[in-house]
Amino acid sequence: RRDQEVLARYDLESGREAWTVAWPARFSEALGGDGPRSTPAVDRDRVYALGATGELVAVDRGSGTVSWRRNILDDAGSENMIWGMASSPLLADDLLVVHPGGRGSSVVALVAATGEVAWRALDDRAAYSSPMIATLAGHRQLVLLTGQRLVGLAIATGDELWSYPWTTMNDISVAQPLVVSDRRVFVSSGYGEGSALLEVTADDDRFAVREVWKNLEMKNRMSSSVVYQGMIYGLDEGILACVDAETGQRRWKGGRYGHGQILLAGSRLIVLTERGDLVAVEATPEGHREVASESVLRGKTWNNPAIEDGVLLVRNSREMAAFRVPVG
Repeated sequence: RRDQEVLARYDLESGREAWTVAWPARFSEALGGDGPRSTPAVDRDRVYALGATGELVAVDRGSGTVSWRRNILDDAGSENMIWGMASSPLLADDLLVVHPGGRGSSVVALVAATGEVAWRALDDRAAYSSPMIATLAGHRQLVLLTGQRLVGLAIATGDELWSYPWTTMNDISVAQPLVVSDRRVFVSSGYGEGSALLEVTADDDRFAVREVWKNLEMKNRMSSSVVYQGMIYGLDEGILACVDAETGQRRWKGGRYGHGQILLAGSRLIVLTERGDLVAVEATPEGHREVASESVLRGKTWNNPAIEDGVLLVRNSREMAAFRVPVG
């Protein structure tokens, strides 16, 4: 909003604004537009939000009072990325994990209650993907796609467990890694990089990773894929596609939805297209089957939708809306 970034709370049923917290910061570029790029993290008492210039705030959920605030780029001695800080903060036990990039501070864990640094790790350049928690080879861990690789880290210490090289043009790795089984994780990027399925194994505390397959059948430029009944569904450079998780072979490709986003709701894919249309597609390897479509937003829509108890929330830089949708 003008020269401020704003964290806002809205009532789910009415859409009314309950409170806002603002701080001086403005990030603007021609393709992505103005403002923050990341998704806030929420726990019982607080909301944690990261702005596009690196401002990280912890806010009381009920009152909107700021508990603590710091700039993760200043702390790490890092420069901002071309399209701004987009990696969302992650709550991991009593820690808040962020990814500013930079030597010795590529990944940083803060004590969620106070904002104090618990540990720093890696020298990797930052990417636009977010840290996540996954259990692979029987070990609960952080999994993160940096500007240079896919890596597993110990949650408590930041110690590196395993890594797999993964580089893209201008470090444009955006899509979330996708855990497809207890040992296997899928990674994908656009701009001709493609995707790969990796298998992580562990012998006591010694980890190894091997490439099961790698190809160009799925190229997730700005949206993340989902997995359902052994099939991976995602936007392959703007076209919805289905890939067999076991073999990497494409089963079908159809539906030009642009650089939108997708969710899995029961046995259906919910696609929010780049044009602002909402489309329901059957999650089946038999072919591309649209079951419903409706225009819900005006203008370019790159934002992630969210669904909770049958309420689907959609937004772009101009407007937001909530819809009740059947799940099943």
